[in-house]
Amino acid sequence: MVLPSRNCAFCIITMVLTLGFLSCSAKPEPNTLVMLIESSPANLDPRVGVDAQSERIDNLIFDDLLSRGENLDVAPGLAERWEIPDPLTYTFHLHHGVVFHDGRPLTSRDVKWTFDSLLQGKVRSPKVGVYRFVDHIDAPDDFTVIFHMKEASATLLWNLSDGAIGIVPYGSGSEITAHPVGSGPFKFVSNETDKQVTIERNTGYWGAPPKLDRVRFAVVPDATTRALELRKGSGDVTINSLTPDTVLTLQRDPSLAVERAPGTVLSYLGFNLRDPILRDARVRQAIAYGLNREPMIEYLWRGEAQLARSILPPQSWAYDGDVPAYDHNPDKARSLLDAAGYPPINGVRFHLTMKTSTDENTRLMVAVMQQQLREVGIALDIRSFEFATFFADVTHGAFQLYGLRWIGGNEDPDIFEYAFHSAKFPPNGANRGYYSNREIDRLIDQARQEVDTAVRKELYAKVQLILAQELPYIDLWYLDNVLVHNKRVRNLQLNPAGNYDFLRTAELAP
Repeated sequence: MVLPSRNCAFCIITMVLTLGFLSCSAKPEPNTLVMLIESSPANLDPRVGVDAQSERIDNLIFDDLLSRGENLDVAPGLAERWEIPDPLTYTFHLHHGVVFHDGRPLTSRDVKWTFDSLLQGKVRSPKVGVYRFVDHIDAPDDFTVIFHMKEASATLLWNLSDGAIGIVPYGSGSEITAHPVGSGPFKFVSNETDKQVTIERNTGYWGAPPKLDRVRFAVVPDATTRALELRKGSGDVTINSLTPDTVLTLQRDPSLAVERAPGTVLSYLGFNLRDPILRDARVRQAIAYGLNREPMIEYLWRGEAQLARSILPPQSWAYDGDVPAYDHNPDKARSLLDAAGYPPINGVRFHLTMKTSTDENTRLMVAVMQQQLREVGIALDIRSFEFATFFADVTHGAFQLYGLRWIGGNEDPDIFEYAFHSAKFPPNGANRGYYSNREIDRLIDQARQEVDTAVRKELYAKVQLILAQELPYIDLWYLDNVLVHNKRVRNLQLNPAGNYDFLRTAELAP
């Protein structure tokens, strides 16, 4: 493992000095928490917005039918309870006394409208595909909602829970994008694109009310500027938006604190299984044995990541880590490559091209991988592109090997169908490596239609075992959630998803 170069070390020292000389005299806003975010939300209609900022801010303004527990299972939300009398029928019973921010009562009619507006095309949204198995919805009384399914889909509950889709008032159209009206713990105040979003406490919230009077999400695209805003006191909080070296610098500031907790964001390597070299599982296994992930976590991520064995995070109820592990073993890698028919010629067995984005941390990571794989005879050529170009190539299958992250999408076992089922080759899904295994398809189809959680868990354990053996992905690590905040902010409770739910409990010191 190569330690940071002199140039890299110089950059870090420069950052420390710059932060150290910056004035810290700016006064914080007394009754407002200022959270620093990287970009503006694209659309605050919870039926439409799919970018991270939209979904995370929407989750504070709107309530979902269900919530998510600590082990990423479903829990009560607006629906205090539910029954599944048969695999095609889901009956939900709503809390009484819930009102929207404008004073209108929230009833089953609003829930039905929220989903009907999607299913009937009244609102155009990429989320409509998630509810493709819903046939129709009934609202027999003000507090009962019944989903009738075309075919069994146990993933429905997950797709009705936190962050999936918030409930909007009956009749809401496109106007809700500019003026969101929900029933959540915070009310919408204003949205200035590329500048800020402001929300305030909903004093009439039906659940535990927040303690913050107001939250202002300040859009600061540059990571260095976000760090400076924290140091001078004009920003209070940011999460997962700073480099590990910057976090190390900021935690030395007596006015700031750092909170860390295991997260669910997965970094992985994807293979093109149509490639004549990479279609051989022994080659993919050899690459896994040739990589030494632990020093990359230590030096590149400063320990802010955990080794991964599945696309699912360990917090998931369906996670099974009892699968083959590919610890660093160059001798094993060489043996597998010999057996696959790739002897070294002048020290090189074959060339592979890996495509990446221009993200600095990613470029450092692949440079280390290039060095490690050279030791087992694999020449790794790196091609870096601006993200839009890179991602377009990945979705069109124009790659041998690529590196990406799953952010949120891997928190439910529905990810196995989306990423590995043979019916989900692009554009129908995210099986970008064209992995095909009939047994995997059968297990995924069976698990999707099974409502018994214990049975589903057993089926997904078998899926994880096969994937660990055949390696259409190399699961690298799960990134920790890292929150940096001014010490005037208290009672911050991180959750595995790394969303903004900590604002529900946060408070400002007097």
